Formats: sequence, C-alpha cells, structure tokens
Amino acid sequence: MKKLLTIFCLLVFAVSFGQNKFVKDSATAFQKQINSEYKDEKKSPLLAKDLKKFKSLHFYQINENFFVLAKFVRTPDEKPFEMPTTTERKPLYVKYGEAHFSIGGKSFKLNVYQSQDLKKIEKYKNSLFLPFTDLTSGVESYGGGRYIDVEIPEGDVLPIDFNRAYNPYCAYNHKYSCPIPPSENDLAIEIKAGVKKFK
Repeated sequence: MKKLLTIFCLLVFAVSFGQNKFVKDSATAFQKQINSEYKDEKKSPLLAKDLKKFKSLHFYQINENFFVLAKFVRTPDEKPFEMPTTTERKPLYVKYGEAHFSIGGKSFKLNVYQSQDLKKIEKYKNSLFLPFTDLTSGVESYGGGRYIDVEIPEGDVLPIDFNRAYNPYCAYNHKYSCPIPPSENDLAIEIKAGVKKFK
C-alpha cells in the first residue's frame, strides 16, 4: 500500500492546471493546501514526532519571475524506461516532451515525463511529471530535488510555476520510495521558489 501511495504522491498537491498567466492567489492556495495535507495525520508523510510540532512548511517568497510559459516540444518516439528511486523500486516512465524556457535572460530545458502507471487511470491520464534539481538543491532546498505537477498542454505552450515546486515525501520520511530527478533536469540556476528544505 505504501508503494502505491508513493506513485500518487506527485499529484497530491496539484491545485489547478493550464494556467497561462501568473496568479499569486493560486500559488498562495497551493501553500495552504500542502500545509493542510501535512497537518492531516491520515495524509501526512511526516514522522509522528515531526507531525506533533508541525505548523507550516518553509517556502520561498512567491515570485512572479519563476512562473514561465515554456515552449513545449513533444517527443513521441521515446521508449519507456525505469526511473531510479531512493529504493530498489524502478517505476516506468517515458519522456513525453521537452519544456524550453528562459529565466533572467538565460535559456533552460527540462524533460517532462509521463508515468506509465498513472496514464492508465482516467483521472490522471493527462498528468505529467516534472522533477528537477537546481543550484539551491542541498543548500536551501532538498538535496534530492523537487517536483512540479503539470498537465499535457493542448498546444505548444506549457505553463510552469516553480512557486508550486514541492519536495518528494523522502525529504520527510525515508520509508517512502521517491523518483530521483534525471541528471538532464539539473538546472544551472537558483530556483528560489516553492518549498524549501524541511527543518
């Protein structure tokens, strides 16, 4: 059952998809929702000792500069592969496309993946997985990288709000099995947005 929970953990905090402009209230709602989930002992990944004193996760200040409209390039000929995790579990993913964007005048690319398990479920068939690391990883943010939930775009524009970047459950509890962001998704920039390292 715990393994099944980790399959779905990347989708727990999605507030809304397809937002083509920055809305601060949406990022604020994300923070409130994730805090609410973590306070709920039935849903929280926190250890019992941490849950007792938990009040809020630590977030970077919401920053419009970390909301981007990426050019989405579909990669239809990719083959499914086993994505390494923090345990021996190796879930099947496929590289679904590439997101090309710029921040601060610098160009970046992130690969976007689709879970071969989740796509079989009607509710999640359009969900995509965007794991990444950046220059804050292991310093201000979790060393194992962070995740963002996105959805298959209708066209060639993929909104990415780094203010909704969250930690894998392994950042709080090592009993979980969490995908490790592929090295090609290591960004040479500080993404000072989203959830910070857990203290």
